[in-house]
Amino acid sequence: MTATSVALIGANGHGMHHRRHLAEFAERGLVRLVALADTRPVMDPPEGVPVYTDHAALLAETKPEVVIVCTPPHTHLALTRDALHAGADVLLEKPPVLDRAEHDALLAEQDATGRVVQVGFQSLASPALARLRAAVAAGELGTVRQVSVLGCWRRDDAYWSRSPWSGRRTVNGRPSLDGALANPFAHAVMQALAVLDAPVIRVEVDWLRVRPIEVEDTATLRITLAGGAQVLVAVTLAGEEHVDGDLTVYGDRGVAELTFREDLLRLPADSAAVLVEGRQSLLENLLAYRTSGAPLLSGLARTASFTTVIEQLRVARPPYQVAPEALATDGGHRTLVGVNAVLRRCAAEGALMNELSTPWSANGPDRTANS
Repeated sequence: MTATSVALIGANGHGMHHRRHLAEFAERGLVRLVALADTRPVMDPPEGVPVYTDHAALLAETKPEVVIVCTPPHTHLALTRDALHAGADVLLEKPPVLDRAEHDALLAEQDATGRVVQVGFQSLASPALARLRAAVAAGELGTVRQVSVLGCWRRDDAYWSRSPWSGRRTVNGRPSLDGALANPFAHAVMQALAVLDAPVIRVEVDWLRVRPIEVEDTATLRITLAGGAQVLVAVTLAGEEHVDGDLTVYGDRGVAELTFREDLLRLPADSAAVLVEGRQSLLENLLAYRTSGAPLLSGLARTASFTTVIEQLRVARPPYQVAPEALATDGGHRTLVGVNAVLRRCAAEGALMNELSTPWSANGPDRTANS
């Protein structure tokens, strides 16, 4: 089998994760890294691999068969379009784009070129999600009324200064929306939407920030789907004890639970969670598509509902900043006191934070933000 030639655009930051992944695949003889690109100096490039600052020159000179795009979201449309027209299939980091017009434009480019875009929602590669979807379709949970996600992480000051677009709603006049929902918890939001895979009818959000940033680090998001079921996402990057992003599906015949990363699934008939094996990386799946026509796990069309949600969040009121007395500080960390309990209740009840009695007072814009 001939190794597939791959180029990585965005070789720093999260691009280092892709570089490690590509090195593993190269050892297996699956890929051959032919070029790296970044607008900043690239640290420790592999010997013999050229480094570019101009992606157009990279595409023209190295002609990769697959391009990984790992750059800020506001650059995704142009970079992916150019890669498709250069004859490459693309593994595009999430979020793919930040509005439906760009999403539809990218779908049109994909169709026009005959190439494909796989979006980096690794949660869609979960075999536990596939089994859960099958159980829902078979009626094992009855009629599903709600899908909830609870996630409580901690991110320090360094996280919010990791790049020029960190914590920003816009960069150079273009949307970036680097908040908890569009970036760290994007996988969880997408997985929750994929349980029912129904059109998005309404988006409501109540969100806040514990630092002087432009985006939310704590949020409750409620999405109403066609048919009446709702998705409730309750997440924070200023949490107390860690909760990875647990997903719960409430049906009138039972409840199912799925862990965010571990592929543990408990269906109504199970006494305990069961490990569902067989997770495949999205790059491996893309390579399988190219060689055998295997279905893409996270194809661009499948992620359109996520882009619909993000588009609504772009026009919502900005998140409010909580008053300092609501916080506990520890080095570079800021913890929102009591946040885990509040978000757990929101996830269980399908409520936004501003629909419950919370202990936090606003120190910024109006706390209601509905679309």
